Amino acid sequence: MKRIRVLCIIVLCGVFFSLSAAAQVEIPTEEEFFKIIRTQGIKKAVKIFREVRQKNPKAVIFRERALNRLGYEYLNEGKIEDALKIFKLNIEAYADAFNTYDSYAEACMVSGDIKAAIKYYRKSVKLNPDNINGVRYVYVLEHYKKHEYYIPMRDGVKLYTQVYSPKDISQKYPMLLRRTPYSVGSYGPTNYRNRLGPNDMYPREGFIFVHQDVRGKFKSEGEFVVIRPYKPKKQRAQDTDESSDTYDTIEWLLKNIPNHNGCVGQWGGSYGGWQTVLGMIDAHPALKASSPQASPSDMWIGDDFHHNGAFRLMYTFDWLVNDARPRKGVTTRRPPRFNYGTPDGYKFFLELGPVANINKKYLKNSVPTWNEYMEHSDYDEYWKKRNILPHLNNITHSVLHVAGWFDAEDFYGPMSIYYTLEKKNPLNKSTLVVGPWLHGGWGRMAGDRLGNIQFKEKTGQYYREKVELPFFLYHLKGKGKLNLPEALVFETGANQWRSYRQWPPKEAVEKNIYLQADEKLSFTPPVEESEKAFDSYISDPNKPVPWSADIRTRQGHLWMVEDQRFAARRPDVLVYQSDVLSEDITIAGPIIASIYVSTTGTDADWIVKLIDVYPSDAPDNQPNPRGVCMGDFQMLLAGEVFRAKYRNSFEKPEPMVPNKVTRIEFDLRDKFHCFLKGHRIMVQIQSTWFPVIDRNPQKFMDIYQAKEEDFQKAVHKVYRSRKFPSHLKIKVIKSH
Repeated sequence: MKRIRVLCIIVLCGVFFSLSAAAQVEIPTEEEFFKIIRTQGIKKAVKIFREVRQKNPKAVIFRERALNRLGYEYLNEGKIEDALKIFKLNIEAYADAFNTYDSYAEACMVSGDIKAAIKYYRKSVKLNPDNINGVRYVYVLEHYKKHEYYIPMRDGVKLYTQVYSPKDISQKYPMLLRRTPYSVGSYGPTNYRNRLGPNDMYPREGFIFVHQDVRGKFKSEGEFVVIRPYKPKKQRAQDTDESSDTYDTIEWLLKNIPNHNGCVGQWGGSYGGWQTVLGMIDAHPALKASSPQASPSDMWIGDDFHHNGAFRLMYTFDWLVNDARPRKGVTTRRPPRFNYGTPDGYKFFLELGPVANINKKYLKNSVPTWNEYMEHSDYDEYWKKRNILPHLNNITHSVLHVAGWFDAEDFYGPMSIYYTLEKKNPLNKSTLVVGPWLHGGWGRMAGDRLGNIQFKEKTGQYYREKVELPFFLYHLKGKGKLNLPEALVFETGANQWRSYRQWPPKEAVEKNIYLQADEKLSFTPPVEESEKAFDSYISDPNKPVPWSADIRTRQGHLWMVEDQRFAARRPDVLVYQSDVLSEDITIAGPIIASIYVSTTGTDADWIVKLIDVYPSDAPDNQPNPRGVCMGDFQMLLAGEVFRAKYRNSFEKPEPMVPNKVTRIEFDLRDKFHCFLKGHRIMVQIQSTWFPVIDRNPQKFMDIYQAKEEDFQKAVHKVYRSRKFPSHLKIKVIKSH
């Protein structure tokens, strides 16, 4: 009995000490564990992880996303084997997290083990069938083969190019080309893109996909020039531009890529859209279809960097500082983004002072293009050479123009390209598509809403399925029937697609809507004769009207449909509003502001905004997580700026005469919108829109050379009399 008692004590002591040892196992912190990986190696870290888990199965040493980030750090540094082990450890720790399998699969792919990559992407999709990343990769890896080339241009410069060809060689395929300054990404012979074409339907239809870094960007040789001027006369091999680079690329592809059908299409958005337009000029005979999407046409008149001579400060600074710095050599890495040091862009740019301070304080001559812009404030030869509209001649292949009604970067561009192409190439088979989209929204968004504005249908999905894909299938593969109209445009407000034989619609009738006394707006011309028939405000460039109520350093996109009540409450914003509409009013086409103004200064900016005011009892959106009240919502529909010194000539600015009534007329660009019955039409006029537009000192001078003391207050007047009837010219069609 005594011996049994002793044995029990020994066993209990063993259990006690075993439990004590388990309880005393030291669990490293996440930071300590990652330090072990970095200093002692992943093998040591895995051993520690398993020891901890063996004694405490529920122990959490690291977060799944944190280890994932560390794995990508190693992968991006080329330490593929270590990255594989890190991702494999994450799977061991988080076996039910689909992301861990995705990451491991990607590392397998980069390492060249395509079979393993497919296996683990499939596991990821099994855990999460909605994992579009995994779904895409499974299909691409199973059906396409990637090749990398350096394609020589006529001057000897070689452009890095990725080609994805179908593994099925039982048929021939057309080639779809995309050229970009923003990096084709996925560098390496087995590092695949998961999105090959404009959307996920294209790989299943079968194309040879070609992605190219443009001259001077990322892995391509040469020098990058922002909006490189087109050269009409090419007499030497060194006379190159984006048009010749596109031609040379297509020529090389036709001679060197097997199994093609001899047809080439091209597409691109934003700067890539501009590349597409340049490829349309002096086009290769094999180019059968092009889709320039949100392409700029003239960076001084109406696109990214200027509007009617007014400098788009916020966007231009951000783009140039991040995308236009000269590189030291070919690279796969994006440069680090500029650190504003604050989330408040309004504060950053206001405290910065005059535009001239940007180079002194931040750029320090590191961005030559910025300095060039500062030296060319007027519309001189520097800018005219970069205007592509004069060169849109003899374009005979089919073109699909795409634009978004609420594109904050490039709306003037695609519309002016369409108008010019129609005028210069009347036999061209060209289609204009404009939807309720922000910049590039047609390619990646459902398109059923934008900010607080709802459109009732998935317009982006409709475009991708019913317009863009059929366009390329028809012209490059001879597949299907193409029944696209001349203009396919979405009517906001009424929220419906409409087809027309021309744009603007032939039936559109011009009407004027006039500014009236007592902040009124009507279709009846003013009758007041008094010299006091004006409204005035003090414009202070040191207290500018913000472009948005949001706090952000980059302009964003949703401000193009933002509620304007924040601006309407300011004393330096004039507001005019119609009575409640008794019937629908649909506008279609350009909106022209024709205003009579005066200032106590010698220059001024004039910003005119057209706004749709919702009824007071308008229902709120559901769901409504931010609690936005749609009653009396003031939806920005159109807005544009004009720098007054350019009113008579963009090339030769001239001062305003203080206190002299002056007519300013400018284009607010096209819209297709139905002001519904029960809504109101509103016009707001102001002189600052900061920091989207730089501050005008309100004195005649080269603003890029202005000093702090040059910025002055001025009294601005907007007239609304019989003699000086300020108004907006709109085109109206019968509502359906």
